[in-house]
Amino acid sequence: MTKNGMWLGLLGLIAAASGAQAQSASDYPNQTVRFVVPFSAGSITDGLARVLADELSKSWKQTVLVENRPGIAGTASVAKSAPDGYTLMLTSNGHTIASVVNKSVPYDPAKDFAGVTPVATVPQSLIVPPNLPAKNVIEWIALARAKPGEMNFSSAGLASTSYLGAELFKQTAKINIVHIPQRGAPEAITSVMRGESQLFFLGVNIATELHNAGKVRAIAIAKSRRSPALPDVPTVAESGLPDYQYESWFGVMAPAGTPKPILNKVSADIARVLRIPEIADRLTRQGVEIGTTTPDVFDAQFKSEVVRNSAMLRAAGVGN
Repeated sequence: MTKNGMWLGLLGLIAAASGAQAQSASDYPNQTVRFVVPFSAGSITDGLARVLADELSKSWKQTVLVENRPGIAGTASVAKSAPDGYTLMLTSNGHTIASVVNKSVPYDPAKDFAGVTPVATVPQSLIVPPNLPAKNVIEWIALARAKPGEMNFSSAGLASTSYLGAELFKQTAKINIVHIPQRGAPEAITSVMRGESQLFFLGVNIATELHNAGKVRAIAIAKSRRSPALPDVPTVAESGLPDYQYESWFGVMAPAGTPKPILNKVSADIARVLRIPEIADRLTRQGVEIGTTTPDVFDAQFKSEVVRNSAMLRAAGVGN
């Protein structure tokens, strides 16, 4: 074969591959799509996934299933799925530290996933048992320092946004408290209500109702500004820990290698859903702050956080 013939053949293969990818996006989806949520039903992540699934199923005219598979097993199932756009995952920024807090995870949180889009951020509040003597952050820290290793914090799991927020709080405050992972947010909340756990990072949308009912006490907001839902609750920085600020995010990912046209389509369709006035209004009233980007931007964001958060935790002795 001549050199020109080889080049023409190569160009033909490239064109064929590009055409196949374009076609895979133009007729996507043509079968059921799964949204895997690696958290329990009733969690913030689960709620967001169900809103998206309901609306996407209407516009795609295909069934979109939400599959709750809490923990490492759920995330691992997505990493091992075919990169064809029919298995997606809605997870939290706790995903960025999975391989640090548990060295046995059977996936790489950066290499095995492709970003689709962030969906929202949810301000986190620090909730404590209603009868705990500590009424604010400074008193809570003082209590923890008076009882090193005796107080604990619960989380929705090792690779959850609640764990990451609390671990950062522990490091910033320089206190010795014990992590008690639970099987999802409902169990973690219950452990605080019963006084079995002394701290949990919970989305303001859920914390407000429990706080107002006297079932837990919200003592601080993790963001840089107060929440309109709990206007009398100060931020952690206002409460005497100025170096602390934490913002959780929730986003959609796909298995690495999913064709870019499909990623772009899913991202654009999710952004469209979140712009529907009724959806945007409902989520805003629940304390959810909507925010989407392109796949390229989100992919770079979460992968940079994997590096940064992992290094930060290792430097603090977590996972070493």
